[in-house]
Amino acid sequence: METCRQALQAGVTAIQLRDKTASTRQLIEMAEILMVLCEKHGALFIVNDRVDVALACHSHGVHLGQDDMPAATARRLLGPEAVIGISVRSVDEAVAAWKNGADYIAANMIFATDTKINLEKPLGLDAIGRLKKATPLPLIAIGGINKVNADIVRKAGADGIAVVSAIMAAPQVDKTVHDLLPGTYHT
Repeated sequence: METCRQALQAGVTAIQLRDKTASTRQLIEMAEILMVLCEKHGALFIVNDRVDVALACHSHGVHLGQDDMPAATARRLLGPEAVIGISVRSVDEAVAAWKNGADYIAANMIFATDTKINLEKPLGLDAIGRLKKATPLPLIAIGGINKVNADIVRKAGADGIAVVSAIMAAPQVDKTVHDLLPGTYHT
């Protein structure tokens, strides 16, 4: 929670709660705290995978994978104002996400990362352009993104980036956030 607070103070525009091992009760407790923090800093709060938790904490939305609840069902449950993102790895998945009511797509995973252990291989930078052209939706790049490659990912066409390790393992959260913001990398 402290790392998230520091990241929000440094300018992070969205937080996603992603914990594959926590119980539903634990997720709701964390989500309620994070929702308050995000609201205080004018940031978006998204719950990963769990529409029930998103509903329980009144989050701004949910991020869904290909094996999670369909976007159209999530939209029906969460309402028209909810932000719904879908992880995609192919043009077909991107188009389906768009047609089913997603607000953004996430190219999952651009570079290898320890936080994505169930995917075959990284998509690479070329996938960003292919996926971006497939729909009018904003594209967020996920996977192995850090201060060294964040601008390259944006130049490849990503509208935004999602990071876990780069911030959660950072010795200086505020400096790392500033380094990840567009055009601000400092050596």
